[in-house]
Amino acid sequence: MTPITSLDLTGFTEREPGVWTDTAGLVLSVHFFPLIPDLPAALHEPQRLGAGLAQLVAGAGGGLIEAVPGSVDGVPAVRQLVKMPLGSRPGQAFLGSWTVPRAGSSTVVKVQAAEGATTGMREAVIMAQVGPADYFRPHPYADGQPGGLPYHVGDHEQWDAGFPDHPLTLVRAALNRITPTITFDDRFKALPPFGGPADPRTLPHLPPPKRGWFRRKGV
Repeated sequence: MTPITSLDLTGFTEREPGVWTDTAGLVLSVHFFPLIPDLPAALHEPQRLGAGLAQLVAGAGGGLIEAVPGSVDGVPAVRQLVKMPLGSRPGQAFLGSWTVPRAGSSTVVKVQAAEGATTGMREAVIMAQVGPADYFRPHPYADGQPGGLPYHVGDHEQWDAGFPDHPLTLVRAALNRITPTITFDDRFKALPPFGGPADPRTLPHLPPPKRGWFRRKGV
């Protein structure tokens, strides 16, 4: 159960509590973590936040495409787009998410999709257009390449229109469509804000959520 009280699930079918899929292969899921958020920096420090997230994703073998502070239902949040190798076969999975942190908990909305049998077509076409020298770029959030999958212009949104069925295009479009429809329980919105990584002993005492606080309405 999560503090999300409303979410537009048009086109999605529930597979299990908190997980939905659609006919294009997208997987949408919602999560609540009653723990201090593990974000590497506060939302008002976007460069530190991006650098830390880039390192974390690279350490897992993937690549951070973007990390953009914003808000969901008026609550400060960070949007991430990540790519990960599939491991068992060639290709990549793409994940788009909003992490909505509070001082002692967080809510995450995630959309993901993986490449099918055909892989690398988007990258090859775009590299042919821009040239190899302009295709790969230094990571915008890290000094040098932090490891993992390389950062390149092929993942930029400007190319999505030319590849409407690519999993990155689908993930980005779904997250953009869903975000304005998300609403939270007022008690979650009223929690103390996330101020950045901290020793748990320095946090103010937070009372446990009341029974029945986290629910889904109209989902």
